[in-house]
Amino acid sequence: MFDAIASRYELVNKLMTFGLDARWRRRAVSDLRLAPNSVVLDVAAGTGDFTRELRRQGQRAVATDLSFNMLLTGKGVPERVQADASRLPFRGASFDGVTCGYALRNFTDLKVSFDEMARVLRPGGRLSLLEVAEPRSGLWRVGFRFWFRKVVPFIGSLVSDRAAYHYLPASTAYLPTAPEITAMLNSAGFSAVNNRRVMGGLSQQFLATRVA
Repeated sequence: MFDAIASRYELVNKLMTFGLDARWRRRAVSDLRLAPNSVVLDVAAGTGDFTRELRRQGQRAVATDLSFNMLLTGKGVPERVQADASRLPFRGASFDGVTCGYALRNFTDLKVSFDEMARVLRPGGRLSLLEVAEPRSGLWRVGFRFWFRKVVPFIGSLVSDRAAYHYLPASTAYLPTAPEITAMLNSAGFSAVNNRRVMGGLSQQFLATRVA
C-alpha cells in the first residue's frame, strides 16, 4: 500500500495538515537536544520528511523504512536502508537519537519495535516520536473527526490511492493510548518519557531517554 502511494505521499500530507506537519517535525527534532553531527536513525522514514529536517538541523540522518518505493522516492536522503522496524539491521548502541513520524499504528508488533529502537540507541540517547491524536474538547474533536475521517479520504481519493487513504484514518484504531505507549517505552528501556499534545491535540509527541 505504501509503495503505491509513495509518489503523492508528501503532497497529501501537506494538504491534510495545511503544512503544519513541517512545524511539528522541526520541534520534534530540536527537542532531541543532541550535539551537531550526531547520528540519528529515522524509523519508518517514508519519503524522508523527518530525515531532511534532521539534516537541516545539522545531524547525520539514516532513513529506514519497510517500503522500498517510499525510500526510493525520497529526495535529499543520502543514507537509506530498507528494513522492518521490528528487526533493525544495525549494531546495538550505534545511534545517538531515533525519530519516527506517524507510523506507530502501522507496526505489526509495536512492543518489539520499541525494543529495537532502544537496542540501537546508545545509553543516554534520545527518542522523539510524532503520532496522530484526537482533540479532547467538543468543537475541536467534532471538526477533527469530520476532517480526518471524511475529508482526508476524499482528498486522498482525488490525488492518490482511494483504498490507502480510507485505511490511514481507520488505522488510528490500532494505536494504543498514550499511557499504554508510555508503559511500552518504559518497558523497552526508556526513562523520562514525556507525552505532550500538539496544537490542541491534533497531533502528539513522545520524548524519552535511553536508560544508561
